[in-house]
Amino acid sequence: MTSSPDKPVRPTILLVGNYGPDRQMSMERYADMLRDGLKARGFHVLLVRPEKIVGGGVDDGGLGKWLGYVDKYLLFPWRLRRLAGGHDKVHICDHSNAMYLPWVGRQASITCHDLIAVNAALGRYPGHPVGFAGRILQGWILKNLRRATRVVSVSTKTQQDLQAFGWTGDGRVIGNCLNFDFHRVGAEDVTATKARYGLAADEPYLVHVGGNQWYKNRAGVVKIFAELLKSKRFQATRLVLAGKPWPQDLQRLVEDLGLGDKVIACIGASNEDIRALYSGAEALLFPSLEEGYGWPVLEAQSCGCPVIASDRAPLTEVAGHAAVFVDPEDCVGAARAIVEAAPSFANLGVQGPANAARFDVQVIMDAYAWFLMEG
Repeated sequence: MTSSPDKPVRPTILLVGNYGPDRQMSMERYADMLRDGLKARGFHVLLVRPEKIVGGGVDDGGLGKWLGYVDKYLLFPWRLRRLAGGHDKVHICDHSNAMYLPWVGRQASITCHDLIAVNAALGRYPGHPVGFAGRILQGWILKNLRRATRVVSVSTKTQQDLQAFGWTGDGRVIGNCLNFDFHRVGAEDVTATKARYGLAADEPYLVHVGGNQWYKNRAGVVKIFAELLKSKRFQATRLVLAGKPWPQDLQRLVEDLGLGDKVIACIGASNEDIRALYSGAEALLFPSLEEGYGWPVLEAQSCGCPVIASDRAPLTEVAGHAAVFVDPEDCVGAARAIVEAAPSFANLGVQGPANAARFDVQVIMDAYAWFLMEG
C-alpha cells in the first residue's frame, strides 16, 4: 500500500469486542462506535467478538454461565490468534478482556473503563464482598492489564487507579463520547413520554439513570430525594428511577420512607424515552459512590438537563463546571446544597451542552486515530 506524504498509510486494525450473551450493551455500542469511527477515517477495521457456541452469559447463572467461559476463554482465543496475525494492530475495547493479551501480543492496546471490579475483588470496598470465582477472574484481568504496553483510560481517575497498581506503560486519557443521539427534544415528545410513565404534563420531576450495582447508590438517590421533599421548593417534585427493576431492599426503602407514588420505576426504557426524560427533568440526580466515567452526566447535559453529581472524580472531571456537586454519603447536606443551587438550574441547563461538546464523537475518534497511528 502506498500513500502521499500528507496522507499516511493507515494500519489494519483488529478490534476485540465483548461476548454477546453477557448483554454488556454499553460495551457493545462502544466497540461498534470505534469500528465505525475508525473506518470513517480510512482505517481497515475488523471487529470480532467471541461467538456463542456452547454457553450463555454471566447473567444466565448455573451451567450456562460456566459454558460461556468455555466460549470466551477456551474456544475464542485460538480464532483470535489467527485473526491477529493478519492485522497490523489489535485493540481490546474493554479491559475486562485483558486476558486475551497473550494471544495477540503485548503490543496490543486496551481501553480501560474502570477498575471498580478489580478493587472490589481485592476487598477495598467494605460491605461489598466478591465471591471466589469473581476474585480469580478479576485477578486474571489485572495480571494481564498490568502487562499491557499501551492503555487508553477513559478518565484521569481511571488512569491513576491503573498506575496505583504499578502500571507504567504508554498511556492516554481519551474520554467516552455518547453512542446515541442525545439532544433536547420538544415539549410534545416530553409530554408523551411523561404520560407513559404516569407523570402529568406539568408535573416536575428529578431523574436518575443507572443499574442496581452498589456504587450507583440508588438507595442514596432515594434518601436524598426524601430530604428534598421537606423543602417547599421540591414538595411537588417526583423522582423517576430509570434502569433495572428495583431489588427488594430498594422497594422496602421507598415504602419505609413513605414515598409511595412519589417515586416512579421506569424499567427498560428506550434511549428515546431516556432522552425525553432528560429533556423534561428539573435535573439529573446522580450521586454515585464510584464511577469509571459516568455516561449519564454527558447524556443529560447534551439534553440541556441540569446535573447534580457526586463531588468525586471522575464525575467532577466529566461534568466540568456545568453541575452541582454534592457529597453522596451526606443525604441531608446534599439536599441542602441542591435546594441552595436550584435557582441556578436554568443556567446549568444552558452550560451543559457546551461541556458535553468536549467529548464530541469526532473529537474522541480523532484521538483514537492518532493513538493507533502512533503505536
